[in-house]
Amino acid sequence: MTSADLPNLDAGSAVMPMQEKLLPTARSSHRPRILLLYGSLRERSYSRFLTFEAERLLQHFGAETRVFDPRGLPLPDATAADHPKVRELRELSLWSEGQVWSSPERHGAMTAVMKAQIDWIPLAVGSVRPTQGRTLAVMQVSGGSQSFNAVNQLRVLGRWMRMVTIPNQSSVAKAFQEFDEAGRMKPSSYYDRVVDVMEELVKFTLLTRDVSGYLTDRYSERKEADHKEALRLANDAMSLEVQAAE
Repeated sequence: MTSADLPNLDAGSAVMPMQEKLLPTARSSHRPRILLLYGSLRERSYSRFLTFEAERLLQHFGAETRVFDPRGLPLPDATAADHPKVRELRELSLWSEGQVWSSPERHGAMTAVMKAQIDWIPLAVGSVRPTQGRTLAVMQVSGGSQSFNAVNQLRVLGRWMRMVTIPNQSSVAKAFQEFDEAGRMKPSSYYDRVVDVMEELVKFTLLTRDVSGYLTDRYSERKEADHKEALRLANDAMSLEVQAAE
């Protein structure tokens, strides 16, 4: 295929994908860093119980974990981004290499508590994208029969935040039956699925964390950057010509 077959393609910005770029010469040796978010402030919160169950499993599979407590987090745009809870959340997001989002389903959707946390994590801060290339696992709890509304919405948000959302997910129906008085999850097929999801998240994080920059390197962004650089060089050259003429 020649350039004439793709007249709208900027050939200078179109880079051929290379398998060797997916095999870094140096791999990270530290434990995978996983941030966990949950979407309820209730004293007996099943999404929190599920999150701590997931954290135990992640630690078993070799991950280093942090769980963000959403209590005290203001509503998005209600205050400046230097609020202590907002800073804490953003710093944890930057620290993480993967994340777990666990929300109750309320009125057929994720909760406001869950959405507020995600909304406080910006898509970009200057040239830094706090979530791009990080892995993501999504989970939900339901008070009634099994549903997938919340996890489906979380997947949409994960894509919007440019995260690598793993194929597996967990939806725990009638959650009030699945946890004991101490908040520990009972043996069940639901528990087995949570094990599957956390194991898969660690695998995907190990697979992608050292090449996430390459995986998320985009033609459109390279083209825009090349265009800006060309304009800068042209402006610099023009300035030099003006100075020489003077």
